Amino acid sequence: MEEGGTEKIVVFATHGPEDPERASLPFVCANAALAMDVQATVVLQGTGVLLAKKGCYEHVFCAGFDPLKKLVDTFLEFGGKIFVCIPCIQERKITNDMLIEKVEPAKAGRVIQEALEAKAVLNY
Repeated sequence: MEEGGTEKIVVFATHGPEDPERASLPFVCANAALAMDVQATVVLQGTGVLLAKKGCYEHVFCAGFDPLKKLVDTFLEFGGKIFVCIPCIQERKITNDMLIEKVEPAKAGRVIQEALEAKAVLNY
């Protein structure tokens, strides 16, 4: 449930480095939520899981936005949570040791629980 009465939002990110704009937008919105004192969780699914792989997010850039590395690092620094879809990383042969720090592998049940507790859910 919501802690301390703070609102909560979940942002699903289903695009990876193949679409830098759609990879960046979830973190732009999630950082805005944190700045508004809203708890934010980003869920990486589909090719979006590639963003959690060491050596990938550092090379995603979209005109008009900060580099994805800065967006993700800021998000994590200020208390955002990132879940990465376990079946999606397994399909892509990504192991836990290949993931950036502070990213939590999660199955569907955990993701659904987060969504149910959120005031809003966004999908990119």
